[in-house]
Amino acid sequence: MPILPTTSPRSTFPSDTHHKRRRPTYWSASIPIFLRRLFRFPQMDFEFALWQMLYLCIAPRRVYRNIYYHKQTKNQWARDDPAFVVILSFFLGVSAIAWGLVYGHGFIGILKMILFMVFIDFVVVGMVISTICWAFANRFLTHRHTLHAVEQTVEWAYAFDVHCNSFFPLFLILYVAQFFLMRVLVKDIWICLFLGNTMYLVAIGYYCYITFLGYNALPFLLHTEMFLYPVVMFLIIYFISLFGFHISANVLRLYFEKKKKKVNLKKWINEINEEIDILVSLNINIKLIIFVKQLLPKIDSNVNFRLLYRIIIKGL
Repeated sequence: MPILPTTSPRSTFPSDTHHKRRRPTYWSASIPIFLRRLFRFPQMDFEFALWQMLYLCIAPRRVYRNIYYHKQTKNQWARDDPAFVVILSFFLGVSAIAWGLVYGHGFIGILKMILFMVFIDFVVVGMVISTICWAFANRFLTHRHTLHAVEQTVEWAYAFDVHCNSFFPLFLILYVAQFFLMRVLVKDIWICLFLGNTMYLVAIGYYCYITFLGYNALPFLLHTEMFLYPVVMFLIIYFISLFGFHISANVLRLYFEKKKKKVNLKKWINEINEEIDILVSLNINIKLIIFVKQLLPKIDSNVNFRLLYRIIIKGL
């Protein structure tokens, strides 16, 4: 009777340790493929992203026809290629540099502007809007086709995709077109006010329209026209603003102009009062000094106090 072998022969298959080494870790598997490919530029399809940007301006419905194919092949509605986000962020950075140079910001100022445009205007605000739309759609607009159908929900990544698509035409209008029309828009003329305010209305209206198209493309959502309702509110604001509120000029002033140091009015008035008191004690032109002292509390805040002080002293 043959003796059974006490040791197992070496397997020709790769060892378990080799398999474990090849298996993705929990963290790498849990990170969305979108983020994992964010800095892998050779894997990005920039040509397709540019094609989408073009058709978002001329035929936005055509962009959303591809999501059905993407759902069938990738089993998700959202795109897994970050090329669109990368290109749009690059365009925002170039725009920030151009705006910073025109308004005379230094290197640090331009760097802050790049970070603000990319991470605040585009990413943070976009995440807030996407979260609101995502929650609203899943809470109020979803439905089941049949009794036994699998319930479908809007992916948050798809909601952010819709924001990215909607943001690109807005970027072209408010960041690019407004840049070239800046000299005209800041003029204090009603036709310039009308042009600037109309640009903001068109940009926001286009944003809402492409957002509507994005959610309307999902077959399990109902009443997606509700995403167009904010346009009515913006129309009301637009017509009210035509009576004197220049949206474009005010936004450019708040956004790009350097903040001027505030003058401490109380400090200036106290200093001038002290100087006048000294001159009064020396009996120098008392009538003029008393007149100026009475005038100081009534002086408008826009007056240059240093210049006024020099005129007073020179007049004495």
